[in-house]
Amino acid sequence: MFNKLNANRTSLSDTVAQELLKKIQTGEFGPGAKLPTEPVLSEQFGVSRTVVREAISRLKNEGAVEPRQGSGVYVSQQGHLRPLRIQFDQASSADAVLQIVELRRAIDAEVAALAATRRTPRQLKAIETALKGIAADVDAGGDGVLADVMFHRSIAEATGNPFLLQTLAFLSQYLEAATAVTRSNEARRDDFMRQVYEEHAAIAAAIAAGDPLAARNAAQNHMFNAARRLAQGAADTKAAQKPKNNIKTR
Repeated sequence: MFNKLNANRTSLSDTVAQELLKKIQTGEFGPGAKLPTEPVLSEQFGVSRTVVREAISRLKNEGAVEPRQGSGVYVSQQGHLRPLRIQFDQASSADAVLQIVELRRAIDAEVAALAATRRTPRQLKAIETALKGIAADVDAGGDGVLADVMFHRSIAEATGNPFLLQTLAFLSQYLEAATAVTRSNEARRDDFMRQVYEEHAAIAAAIAAGDPLAARNAAQNHMFNAARRLAQGAADTKAAQKPKNNIKTR
C-alpha cells in the first residue's frame, strides 16, 4: 500500500516514480513482475492517472520497466539496478549547482587529458569548430551556452569512451540554466566573456598539442572559474531580487 500524495503534478510524478522504483529495487516487484494497473496505482497513490502515466514513462526511459502492448507494464530484467538520478528540484539550488560543478571538474579534467592522447584529426577538427562557435557567440554578444555544450561534447567524443560522453551529457542538463543566467550578466562585460573563450581555447590548444597534463590543468582551471562565476551570478541574482527599502525624507 502506498501513502497518498500532495504536491504539484511534476513532483507527484517524480515521487510516484521513486516509490515504484524503490519497490522494484527491494524486490517487492521483481524482474518480470507485472505492475498494478494504471487505475489501481492512481487509487493507491491518490493521484490522477496522468501522473501515474508520467511516472511510468520516466521508469520506462530509465529502463526499469517495459510496457507490453495489450498486456500491461512489467519490470525489466535490469529493473533492480539503480539508475543515476538527480531530482531537478534538488539540483536547482545554488549549493547543488556548485556541487555538480565540482563533479564536472573532476570528470572534465580527465576527459581533457584522455582527449589529448586519443583524439583523431577529425575529432580535433570538431573541437576547433566548436571553439569557433564559442568565439562567434562571444563576438555577437550571446551567452554561448549551447556552443559551450557542443565544445565539451566534442572533447568527450574524442576520448572514445561512450560512458564519459553519456555522463557529461547527463550532468550538463543541470547546469545549462544556471550558466545561461550567469552568462547573461557576463555578456554585459566583455572581459568576462573573453575570459570564458580564452579558458576554452587553452583546453583546445593543449589537446591539439597532445599534452594531457596541460589539458587536465586547463580543464580544471576552467571549471574552478566556472564555479566562481556561478557563485557570483547567484549572489548578483539574489541581490537584485532583494527588496529595496524606500526611505522617505521630510
